[in-house]
Amino acid sequence: MTTMSGNDGPSVDDIGERGWFTPAPREAAPAPGTAAPHGGRPEDGAQPDAAGRTDAVAHSDTELIRATMAELEQTPDAAVAYFYALLFVQYPHLRELFPASMDTQRDRLFRALLNAVRLYDDGPRLTAFLAELGRGHRKYGTQAAHYPAIGECLMATLAQYAPQSWGPRTEAAWVRAYTAISQIMIDAAAEDSLHAPAWWQAEVVAHERRTPDIAVITVRTDQPYPFRAGQYTAVETPWWPRVWRNYSFASAPRPDGLLTFHVRAVPAGWVSTALVQRARPGDVLRLGPPTGSMTVDHDAGSGLLCLGGGTGIAPIKALVEDVARHGKHRPVEVFYGARRGEDLYDLDTLLGLARSHDWLAVRPVVAAGSATGDALTGRLPDAVRAHGPWSAWDGYLSGPPGMIRSGVRTLVGLGIPTHRIRHDSLEELVATGA
Repeated sequence: MTTMSGNDGPSVDDIGERGWFTPAPREAAPAPGTAAPHGGRPEDGAQPDAAGRTDAVAHSDTELIRATMAELEQTPDAAVAYFYALLFVQYPHLRELFPASMDTQRDRLFRALLNAVRLYDDGPRLTAFLAELGRGHRKYGTQAAHYPAIGECLMATLAQYAPQSWGPRTEAAWVRAYTAISQIMIDAAAEDSLHAPAWWQAEVVAHERRTPDIAVITVRTDQPYPFRAGQYTAVETPWWPRVWRNYSFASAPRPDGLLTFHVRAVPAGWVSTALVQRARPGDVLRLGPPTGSMTVDHDAGSGLLCLGGGTGIAPIKALVEDVARHGKHRPVEVFYGARRGEDLYDLDTLLGLARSHDWLAVRPVVAAGSATGDALTGRLPDAVRAHGPWSAWDGYLSGPPGMIRSGVRTLVGLGIPTHRIRHDSLEELVATGA
């Protein structure tokens, strides 16, 4: 479970009547960045927003919250540790919602806070981010009644670790923000519960070791699992309860409903090591809801330039299958990067697809050592620059965070605008390293 902050909320008077962070009636939940036709007491003709605030108050809230976060960034580890210690002492029944080791969870909290602050003035994007977060929190067992306790401990932490910027006005701004943010997450979770489970049971039906540290795992879910090629999901194993890690789907939706993942065991990686070395057919995993926007717009006709590194080739392969099955074929170029030739563990599968579809080209790229077959040698960005031009294509990237960062710079430099470049969430990629 991750704690959030954000923009817009009920007035301080409303909060005082209901108590801090008590969920509001559904119709009272504000949408950040939107305006309300009634409410508030505007001054000098200013129009209030959905929280009853004038533009001046909303702008002031933004400045106050960002000042608090800037101060908090000086001691993030201590602040987050304090928050969780306070939460578990005052509300010990909430401890069971969290994993035994809190290291990754602490990182997730602070990244979520920073992301919300970055999106603070972008109502639609902030709402979409929070709604997805609220839906994803269902798999942890989060309930609406938990939000007031989290908000109380968050305020105490901010007061303790941001003393220079904290005061009555800042506190009121954070109360407005947290109340609105929690309501968006609660509403999204409630709506999602009407048509989807909190998690899916997934039985392992096949487990293939491609290399000593990479396994291709196929599972069958207990209920239909709706997803799109290019998305990913959180996976929990029976050996590490409440520890979830994200993995991309390695195929497009299949008629038989089976799902496939490519997993690399990383050093000290609890979940990845268990999935590669311990999981066997018959074991039952749990899957969270699908998420991610690295999907194909089938109404567009532009070519797809796909860069995949390591097990990041999994969603790229899924995108290729998606194009093939959709029927509207368009040129697809796949650059498959690895450190060594033996790390190109799924190359034969991709080459088989290329032999079956004349619109698909696959270019393996090996960074070190001697390349085999038709593989290129060198850095993946250099190989992409050597071909093209690419300015009219859509870019897709999947792999380690460093590869994605350099890949985005390369594609932008080659003339592809950022709105036509899609990739895995860097925040989630960092969090999956276990």
